[in-house]
Amino acid sequence: MSIDRRGFLTLGVGAGLGWLTPAATALARRAEKTDGPPSSLILLWLAGGPSQLDTFDPHPESPNSGGVRAIETAARGVRLAEGFERLAAEMGSVALIRSATSKEGDHERGTYMLKTGFRPDPTIVHPSIGAVCCHELPVGEVDVPRHVSILAGQWPSRGGYLGGEYDAFQVDDPRGKLPDVAAFVPPERDARRVLDLDVVDAAFARGRAARVKATLHREATAAARAMMTSEQLKAFDVSEESAGTLAEYGDSPFGRGCLAARRLIEVGARCVEVTLGGWDSHVANREIQGRLVGVLDPAFSALIRDLRRRDLLSRTVVLCCGEFGRTPRINPLGGRDHWPDGFSMALAGGGLNTGFALGAADPAGQKDPIAPVPVQNVHATILTALGLDPRRENVAPVTGRPIRLSEGRPIDELLG
Repeated sequence: MSIDRRGFLTLGVGAGLGWLTPAATALARRAEKTDGPPSSLILLWLAGGPSQLDTFDPHPESPNSGGVRAIETAARGVRLAEGFERLAAEMGSVALIRSATSKEGDHERGTYMLKTGFRPDPTIVHPSIGAVCCHELPVGEVDVPRHVSILAGQWPSRGGYLGGEYDAFQVDDPRGKLPDVAAFVPPERDARRVLDLDVVDAAFARGRAARVKATLHREATAAARAMMTSEQLKAFDVSEESAGTLAEYGDSPFGRGCLAARRLIEVGARCVEVTLGGWDSHVANREIQGRLVGVLDPAFSALIRDLRRRDLLSRTVVLCCGEFGRTPRINPLGGRDHWPDGFSMALAGGGLNTGFALGAADPAGQKDPIAPVPVQNVHATILTALGLDPRRENVAPVTGRPIRLSEGRPIDELLG
């Protein structure tokens, strides 16, 4: 049996870990925990591109501040923009990257880059990081979809070359029960319909076995039926939570989406993406950013507290970001434009080092960021935190091309 990188690191544990980098150490420690529950990812997707100066990297002393004040947080020396009073109290559990860089300043291409860790390539469609998690991590005892997108935007997370079965299952505001999952007829009649469908499927499959197998129709039907009758389906229904918990997350679709994300992770989902759109503030930046911060603050902070209370925070990586940041300079319409050259992201959970800010961006936008962090490095870090080797390769169908899970390098400062 060949020894891959994880196996090699496991062998190295007995000889001591002093020679390993933090990234390698994290992989080795995960490899030891073969009997532990697999980890999950929650992506808080800020579609449109939030302004770093109005959120995670305020500079009230700068002429480009737009009048945004900064507040102190539980993490010494780390300030947030006003409006994040609740998240400020949880900053001991959050790490900020203030020097993220991307080469994509277009919404669609930037979304692709941030969600997959790769630049768009006309020869292949890369899977999102959520799809990679579902493909690489153990399936577990779960009937609901393992990859879920709540309030999905224009470009939801896809399975790419891994296949459509890894596309995110899309749902809207989880205020109530999921639509179209309960039969419209009595159970006896529903059972007869299933038997009738089996007859039709069997007739169609005669002489077409390979084609039927390729469509995964039977597997998809079986999974859908299992989900429709599963108790785990209740994870989508946040109305089962107390009024106090609902209020803690905030009375908004996004807040309810974050609460549903916690419920889904609890029953075994591997990646849940919750979208808060509207950050594309080319005009009236201060008003738009301030309003959305008011939605993000209670939801993000409540999610961290809730995961911690339920002993899920160390097993769940939470990533909060958009496709890029916004220009330091305010345009004549009072807005900020696209800025991929030094923006902010937030990470929590998953055993990551937290309570600090990594890197720095020039609030004037005239100098390169200090300690720049390419987006692909963030992906490599998350994969490592989840116990996956970012250098592992999958082979793309059709082309037979080997492709790494990530082209990035794990960020040692973030890995415990």
